[in-house]
Formats: sequence, structure tokens, C-alpha cells
Amino acid sequence: MLKTNELPEGRRGFLTGAIYAIASVIGGALCAPAAVYLFGRRKSSDRSRWVDAGELKQIPVGTPREISFRRNETDGWKIHSAKETAWIVKEPDGKLVAFSPWCTHLGCAYRWEAARGQFSCPCHGSWFSKNGDVIAGPAPRPLDRYEVRLTGKRIWLGSLQKTQDT
Repeated sequence: MLKTNELPEGRRGFLTGAIYAIASVIGGALCAPAAVYLFGRRKSSDRSRWVDAGELKQIPVGTPREISFRRNETDGWKIHSAKETAWIVKEPDGKLVAFSPWCTHLGCAYRWEAARGQFSCPCHGSWFSKNGDVIAGPAPRPLDRYEVRLTGKRIWLGSLQKTQDT
């Protein structure tokens, strides 16, 4: 005679084990996507992609030019298209340098002062040279720069590279 808390090892034991195995597989299948979502590595941001910023012939040698371009960002299924600007300087040797349009002090928009040959931030009095270095004012570091590459006669801007404190 069997005691009430014992299970026979035959068919009933097999079916009990099979039920537990099936429940474990279903539970694992339901938990795996959640685990990947929570602990998986995030894809690199689409923001770091290169964007077409215009033609090289638009940029005069030695004089900074403010250019506008569109950058698309993908957030899941939603695509944001934002208009951005940059200041580009074409050096005599043909090298291009692209600066962020925001002052490194408090993020104000600065402008090019052709008469002085410098960038000026009207909010707090920071002055920057044509190569982005701080000349005067409270700005703690040089202007941030975009990665720049040329493909044929097109200018492509990459991600923004923050400059180091001076």
C-alpha cells in the first residue's frame, strides 16, 4: 500500500516531470526577451552616423561659414528629423574644421565677427579664435568639434567631439 505523500514512479511520475519541463520551457521562452531587453547591450545611437552637410565649394578659404544640415535620429519606430548648424573653416591647405554652434561656457549661440577675426559669444563675453581656442571670457575650454570627412566634393559631419578643459 502507498502512503499518501508518496508518488508512484511509473506513468504518474513521468507525466509530472513532463508538466514541469513544459512549464519551464514556456517560462524561459517568456522571460528570455525580457532578460535581453533589460540586460542586453544597447545598440549604438543613430546619432553618431555621418550626415551630408553640403558642398565643399560653398566654403571659402580662411573665413568661417555657418552651414545648416538635417540629422535624423531613430528612437524605436519613431524618426526625428532635426535641423542643426555648424561653423566650418577651410584652411589654406584644404583641411576642414567644423565647430559646434554652442559656446562651451553655458551653451549660448556664438557668431563670427569678421571685423575682429574672432568668434564672439554675446551672452557672457567669451571670445574664440578662428581655430576655436579661447581668447578671453569665462569659457572653460575651446569650441567642440565635429568629425569631418570629404567624399568627392561633399562634406560629411560625424559625431561631436568634446574638447578637453584647458
